Amino acid sequence: MPILGPFSENWANVQRFQARDDDIMINTYPKSGTTWMSEILDLIFNGGDTQKTARGAIYDRVPFLEYAVPDMAIGTETLNSMKTRRVIKSHLPVNLVPQSFWEKNCKVIYVARNPKDVLVSYYHFYQMAIVHPDPGTFEEFFQGFMEGTIAFGSWSQHVKGWWKIRQQSNVLYIFYEDMLEDAKREIKKVLKFIEEDLPEDVLEKICQHTTFKAMKENKMSNYSTVPSSVMDHNISPFMRKGICGDWKNHLTVAQNEILDAYLEREMSDTDLTFRYQE
Repeated sequence: MPILGPFSENWANVQRFQARDDDIMINTYPKSGTTWMSEILDLIFNGGDTQKTARGAIYDRVPFLEYAVPDMAIGTETLNSMKTRRVIKSHLPVNLVPQSFWEKNCKVIYVARNPKDVLVSYYHFYQMAIVHPDPGTFEEFFQGFMEGTIAFGSWSQHVKGWWKIRQQSNVLYIFYEDMLEDAKREIKKVLKFIEEDLPEDVLEKICQHTTFKAMKENKMSNYSTVPSSVMDHNISPFMRKGICGDWKNHLTVAQNEILDAYLEREMSDTDLTFRYQE
């Protein structure tokens, strides 16, 4: 799997990482709703108390397991030093998740998003997150996405790998488009999965606090506190649009046809399907 240069230097610590019984992992292919689900879980575990979730930036509250970038805290070190229950973010494909997560039977919430919107969002992210190599033109990135040569590799292998194990009792597979359609319904699935219960008014508060608009305006969830040497928000904001169907503004007719043919091939061995518009 292709991984970012600085990340690779800490790879041994990622593979040796020791999970705890009560860890919860949020796993996604990049740009598929990771921060959204992270904020939701942190609010759930703090009873919807937004004062408590303002204690720090989302990347400190829900550390990124494989993260290792100069001038920023290393994911494995942050997680190892945490005394409280850990919610862990990861983009690792199912076959590269550290063995200890399976040994401890940790719960994993996987969020999948349609590939066309992922592609567009990831291209913008590649440009603003300086740790990434130059993505080149959109056409070049488009090719890299289909070939699986961009960071975290093949989108199709990633979503299919997790889909194959979705029946395991410790895995919950959720769709970004379903969250857009009815966030409360999906948050209720999460609550049931992690065996938590919240009153209706708290659930409503969590829904309001985790709308795209609310999170984009919240400096603790919008990544604006990251040093500009790591993310340049002048190029593109970390939280850009958060919608379904923005790909129509970026993909040419020809690119869309090529991508459709690619997806037909790639997804022919699975019953996993995606929605491309709201």
